[in-house]
Amino acid sequence: MKNVLKKFMCGALSVAMFAGASAGVSTPVQAKSSSKGEVYYLNFKPEADKQWKELAKLYTKKTGVKVTVLTAASGQYESTLKSEMAKKKMPTLFQVNGPVGLASWKDYCYDLSGSKIAKQLTSKDYALMDGDKMAGIGYVTESYGLIVNKKLLKKAGYSVSDIKSYDSLKKVAEDITKHKKKLGFSAFTSAGMDKSSDWRFKTHLANLPIYYEYKQDGISNTDAIKGTYLDNYRNLWDLYINNATCKPTQLSSKTGDDATAEFVTNKAVFYQNGTWAYNDIKDIGDENLAMIPIYFDVDDKNEGLCTGTENYWCVNSKASQEDIDATLDFMNWCVTSKTGLNALCGGDKAMPSGKDGMGFNIPFKKNLKSSNYLVNCAAKYDKKGKAPVTWNFTTMPSEEWKNGVGSALTTYAAKQTDENWNKVVSAFVDGWKTEAAATKDSE
Repeated sequence: MKNVLKKFMCGALSVAMFAGASAGVSTPVQAKSSSKGEVYYLNFKPEADKQWKELAKLYTKKTGVKVTVLTAASGQYESTLKSEMAKKKMPTLFQVNGPVGLASWKDYCYDLSGSKIAKQLTSKDYALMDGDKMAGIGYVTESYGLIVNKKLLKKAGYSVSDIKSYDSLKKVAEDITKHKKKLGFSAFTSAGMDKSSDWRFKTHLANLPIYYEYKQDGISNTDAIKGTYLDNYRNLWDLYINNATCKPTQLSSKTGDDATAEFVTNKAVFYQNGTWAYNDIKDIGDENLAMIPIYFDVDDKNEGLCTGTENYWCVNSKASQEDIDATLDFMNWCVTSKTGLNALCGGDKAMPSGKDGMGFNIPFKKNLKSSNYLVNCAAKYDKKGKAPVTWNFTTMPSEEWKNGVGSALTTYAAKQTDENWNKVVSAFVDGWKTEAAATKDSE
């Protein structure tokens, strides 16, 4: 499974984009479902809540099958899933983030082998396996990095081509800070550490030292991270918080919405986020957007964007067979029908209501060419032969581990001493060993 996951994450973007380029208009599916069951989807993505709820209503109108969608709050998916699974009416469709998430929920995962949706996958590498059982199916591939406001960067006297390494990024960021008052903007958006934003740093940024350690050691998982590249992590975190729109002491109260607002109102040049954030920032214009790697000062020449998935659909094996069948029909409709594909892959006004689509890049045969400009930015790095930074954060031992790292990062930001950074190192290394052991004990 580890080798399969690694192979998947390295090839995900290129395979899926190829599939999108060759896709045509899908053929209509049956107007009525033969299933008498219901669908209850616990959605992981708050940014796609409105689209999923509209899609659910459209499917119900078309087939007569009731589809309920509940969206967990940002950073609260696991706790919401545990709560909902304890109820009499459990989700029939839910998500796990990869092998670690699967370890907790594998007993609830229906075998998707041989299902219609499994046959729609462009590669078996998108399947999350539990031995011979297909426990989950990745339904979206995504990339993240540093989103750039090219218009502001130009005002600062630079272009994207000037930034090709950590050193050049540092030079540009510190020069912007030096002339901040004159320019009227900062280098980075606020690195908010409240629950709506901290995942960008305790998970996504923390992926970089894990990725490079795994790569150096030739592994794809571990019960004892060494922290080989934590100095690089510190240097990048310092760059973010000391060249931003707010003081480092204010980070604990800064939100994800704050960072988005700062970027779209031209208050900052760089914004760490991913392709999923496109709808929130697209109003500044595609011509003013770019996305560059999070240069980590290890292999900057060859580094690409962070590309992979932590979005695996799982069908609840504890549900009735009627509900399971209804859920499988709904999943397949989403990735084969014109309505479903437009909702998942489409951009501006792709929904029947006139709302924007989700703008996803999906690993299914009928994937549409993305209208998401950031997805297309990501594809360029793949075409250049840059190495995607795989999503190894799916191997992080627990949510508790992430919270420990996040808390230590916040403490360090408020007072940037070696002593406080050692607390980050301890949370990262010692916390990993402790949580990995606890996870194994609970299995």
